[in-house]
Amino acid sequence: MCGITGIIRNSSTPLNEIDFQLNMTMTKALRHRGPDSLNHYNDNNVSLGNTRLNILDTSSNADLPLTSEDGSIVLCYNGEITNFVELKSKYQLHTKYKFKSTGDSEVLLYLYKEIGLKIFDELSGMFAFAIYDKNNETVLLARDFYGINPLFYTHFGHNIYFSSEIKSLLEIPGFERKVNPQALYDYFTMAYVPGSNTMFENITEVRNGEMIEINLKNQSFEKKYHYRMKYETNYDISFEEAKNKIYDLLLNSVERNLRSDASIGTTLSGGVDTSGITCLIDELGMSKNFNTFSIRMGEDSFDESHFQRLVSNKCRTNHHEFHITPEDVQKHFYEHIYYLDEPLGNGAPIPIYILAKHASKHVKVLLSGEGGDEVFNAYSVYQAWKVKKNYTKFCPKFIRNITYSLVHKLPSNYSKLSFDFQAKRFTEGCELHPAAAHIYWRHPFTNSEKDSFVKYRGYSTDERFIKLYNEYSATEELNRIAMLDMEHFITDDLLLKNDRMFYAHSIEGRYPYLDRKLIDFAQTLPTSYKLKGLKGRYIQKQALKKVLPKEIMGRQNYGLEMPHSIWFFKALKPLLEKYLNQKAIEETNLLSWEPIKELIDSHFSGKRDYGRGLWCIAVFVAWHQMYIQSDNYRKFLRF
Repeated sequence: MCGITGIIRNSSTPLNEIDFQLNMTMTKALRHRGPDSLNHYNDNNVSLGNTRLNILDTSSNADLPLTSEDGSIVLCYNGEITNFVELKSKYQLHTKYKFKSTGDSEVLLYLYKEIGLKIFDELSGMFAFAIYDKNNETVLLARDFYGINPLFYTHFGHNIYFSSEIKSLLEIPGFERKVNPQALYDYFTMAYVPGSNTMFENITEVRNGEMIEINLKNQSFEKKYHYRMKYETNYDISFEEAKNKIYDLLLNSVERNLRSDASIGTTLSGGVDTSGITCLIDELGMSKNFNTFSIRMGEDSFDESHFQRLVSNKCRTNHHEFHITPEDVQKHFYEHIYYLDEPLGNGAPIPIYILAKHASKHVKVLLSGEGGDEVFNAYSVYQAWKVKKNYTKFCPKFIRNITYSLVHKLPSNYSKLSFDFQAKRFTEGCELHPAAAHIYWRHPFTNSEKDSFVKYRGYSTDERFIKLYNEYSATEELNRIAMLDMEHFITDDLLLKNDRMFYAHSIEGRYPYLDRKLIDFAQTLPTSYKLKGLKGRYIQKQALKKVLPKEIMGRQNYGLEMPHSIWFFKALKPLLEKYLNQKAIEETNLLSWEPIKELIDSHFSGKRDYGRGLWCIAVFVAWHQMYIQSDNYRKFLRF
């Protein structure tokens, strides 16, 4: 995996030495994504830059950008095509072209030369790339099916600029760093920025499954999708047949994701997803002394170390456990925001940042369980959707109103997924449209709370997601809700977190559950196979039953989160006071202090748990100070 940058001519004026030097600077800003080599390709039309993290074929023969033997195709590439061995054989590429490397990059290059845009029907894995076709005078930008690898671009002056990370685009002379007001509004709804917007005005994110064709002859710029998810249910497949197929696909995905010429390990949370990956590695006979890495939180309701050790002992791995303290959070808080590029209200980035920092001493690749929850409907919000349907259908409104009043009198507990927290959230969201309810159950704030302190009034985030929900082709309601998560939550929140935190320490993340073959099949399954009654990920658990310990099979689903709600009372209070004070808030010119002060008071009085919301505000204020109010982000650049 790597970091990519580029400048593409978008006028009759050819690129020059100033452009080439700028692209060199942009590429250096991504050195953490690829410390093993840094190279460029330049001509009148394009300037392409590539840092490289040597994973497959660690020799200089595989350095990027890569040019075809006849010089007609240039590939600027960040990714891992997991089925490159199979594709090289299927199209007999080794008999038609003279390969100088043994990795996936050159297979992608010559596969494009062989079949053009049909490559997207064949690829599995993750990628963000630019292909410069000199004969056709075109540049193709593309991002993988589920948004694993990032890609951003901006039109500025006479050129188009692209990069794996936003920070390198900020090196463009004259580029003005401004907050995108709609992104700000969406952030305080979702705790992340959804869709193609970024928190920077005039910087756009290429979406998952999207490609851009740029014609250098007429300067056309055309965006379209090379892949969209389709939930077309096959009701004829038996559960037993589907279960066995899921197992085979998962095993095959794990096996292909283990292809590496560099050291490799896996994250181990103790949940079904990461435990399943580790146990499948054991089935492949490769788990003994295999490196596993876990995080242990310093609060009982957040501690999953018992389950992590259980799996590690079963599979005889070389296990590494890292204890996360409030002091760790304060130490890494400001630095982790630099690597994120945008504010992200998820509580997991700092723990992941710390895990990756330690893991980098042992491995260059980490397998992660991201995607399993979404593919197999594991989240409690899917169960809430099912309860909501019956609750609103059979329970009269006046009883629902009484229930709402009663649960909102419960004192806040602050432990992970406490009853009072879930009950309050459920009763608030159950009266909403299914799409609005689904995202509301993850909101850091209600709409009225958000509107009280965000000065800009943007287009309703709820209405935007309702519109998406209504446009989806899936016939079943649960599948349309799952599509919202697959196209936004996992791409814009979870994968962003993993990508930036892993690459801060030059580690490649791989995601066996986000395998094209697995997901294409899972989309055809009846929803009752995935969510049976109120049992989420039912078919996944049954498929993995023969390899998973019983204790893992029976445990509740948890996501990685920090106990900031509790820590704010003592150890993290200085951090909160540093960023959530009147001066810091008012200096943003975007937020109002008095409503925020009321939220703080409510949290500390025990009236309501605002831990996640206050974290979102603190992250945004720190980000704004670093990227908008100052050039402080530059002190972290590795030039």
